[in-house]
Amino acid sequence: MKGSNAMTKTVTLADGTVLPALGMGTWNMGETGGTRFQDEVASLRYGLDAGLRVIDTAEMYGNGRSESLVGEAIFPQRDKVFLVSKVLPSNASADGVATACRNSLRRLGTDRLDLYLLHWRGGVPLGETIQAFRKLKQEGLIRHWGVSNFDVEDILELEEYTRPGECVVNQILYSLEHRGVEYDLLDADRHRNIVTMAYSPIGQGGALLQNKALKAVAARHKTSTGPATPAQIALAWVLRQRNMLAIPKAGTVAHLKQNIAAQDIELTEADLTDLDQAFAPPSRKVSLEMI
Repeated sequence: MKGSNAMTKTVTLADGTVLPALGMGTWNMGETGGTRFQDEVASLRYGLDAGLRVIDTAEMYGNGRSESLVGEAIFPQRDKVFLVSKVLPSNASADGVATACRNSLRRLGTDRLDLYLLHWRGGVPLGETIQAFRKLKQEGLIRHWGVSNFDVEDILELEEYTRPGECVVNQILYSLEHRGVEYDLLDADRHRNIVTMAYSPIGQGGALLQNKALKAVAARHKTSTGPATPAQIALAWVLRQRNMLAIPKAGTVAHLKQNIAAQDIELTEADLTDLDQAFAPPSRKVSLEMI
């Protein structure tokens, strides 16, 4: 691994905070104990030592077990971390947000979150949730707030309740398989200085990685860890976007090293053309997809 590899690309939040464009997701982590738990802790710690900094979790993941895992991983080095968690829509009321945040902080073993997101839209009025976020910020329990799974119409509604620069992130599904957001949402976020955070950037369950075009592109590239893999190409493809922070999950150090090395890859115009033919970009508005 190159010494500065983990910091090759960055994104900048509305207040000027600079973050590495590659972070670490924790969906489905912390579900079991034993060796797997220790591997997951080791992976997160390796990433922090490599400079990745951003760790994303949520109260929903494993009913809090993911947050507990993250708390274990960051315990010796909290100040290295830009820590992200998410509140469920069912907890998005004024009182619910306050309680959920404190519960997340307890599981994470910390006194503050760097970023707190509304996981998706629910029945609670958006203005009430935003006021709750503002109160948490005033109390010093969160440094920034944002949203997740917001489409363009949601972003437009958000503007009715917020000042420019208040909402700093929109976390969405984005990968070669899920490109609908390229039609309008990515530009809508950029225009408002909202960083787009891509979850599941290399797909779920591996079906994406069996694609022939993706394998053919991978065969043309090498990384610091060896010949490029389809997963590394898929991740490099997401990271090429401006204003994009990707949070793939890596349950082992070996897997995380592969993710970090994906930043070595510079996709060519021919690569992008081949991938466009295999995974067509949107030609019309597509409703935001979620998993």
